[in-house]
Amino acid sequence: MYGAQHLQAFGGLPAVDFQHKDRQADRPAAGDVAWRISVDPYDDEDQSWEQEFAAFLDAVDPAGVRVLIIGQWGEAYEENSSVPISLVIAAAERLTSLEAVFVGDLEAEQAEITWIEQSDVTALLAAFPALTEFGVRGGTDLVFPPTKHDRLRSLTIQAGGLPVQVVRGVLDSELPALERLDLWLGISAYGGDTDVADLAPLLSGTRFPRLHHLGLRNSEVQNEIAVAVASAPVVAQLKTLDLSNGTLGDEGAAALLAGQPLTHLDLLDLHHHFLTEAMEQRVRSALEPHGVRVDLSERNEPWDNRGAEGRYTAVSE
Repeated sequence: MYGAQHLQAFGGLPAVDFQHKDRQADRPAAGDVAWRISVDPYDDEDQSWEQEFAAFLDAVDPAGVRVLIIGQWGEAYEENSSVPISLVIAAAERLTSLEAVFVGDLEAEQAEITWIEQSDVTALLAAFPALTEFGVRGGTDLVFPPTKHDRLRSLTIQAGGLPVQVVRGVLDSELPALERLDLWLGISAYGGDTDVADLAPLLSGTRFPRLHHLGLRNSEVQNEIAVAVASAPVVAQLKTLDLSNGTLGDEGAAALLAGQPLTHLDLLDLHHHFLTEAMEQRVRSALEPHGVRVDLSERNEPWDNRGAEGRYTAVSE
């Protein structure tokens, strides 16, 4: 869950914090790890993100860097991500092997997810045409206009509330190589105003023909999403379907079971849910004998015995 810890890995590599004070001999090779650049704005002795990034480029062979994680760059709710993004873009001619970038790897002790001020993150996609994996945390002021990228295979956007304009921008993008899409839709109280109807281009199965992993997660309308997914053509091409971290209850699970067959999936991830034990058993009995792994961990109870109105997403503020 968001807030427990920073990314432990990204782009297939273990995450390591760059520290300008570390000895050169103690640093791994440039392409062996996912480098996280982060600063503490409350430490008087710490450098600015610009200074830390400059030190990184001097200390580590930038031409060998494959994965970059943009961590805390300042006061998250006062400075947006445009500053670190512009600095990374300015170094594009030196970062010639970059394959994966994550923007906003902050944990809850640094900033709640809705405090992370984002910007137009597609500038990175334009500057690095060889990227295959891209991730973003935080939906506040996030901008994602329709973009074109020929090599991007994985896109993740984590938010407590994902603006519908971002979702529409993603779904209007030309991403012919996209295999994995993971969207945390969030709740309306924090800007998550995506309606199930907005997902129609994705659910049709015609938008991203190579897609085999779909995550529509962390939503307060998880049951409505499950109903739509139950008859969505896109499901036939999937290997993994992730509807976790939201308010899914028996009604949503029943719709999935009554819809098109799911027995071709490798994994159905429903963790953090509000299913009864009886419905859990129905889901397992329908799918596990066919070799489908089903994640039904983290069963929750509604707040204050309020039934469906008391259900909550895993991540909100």
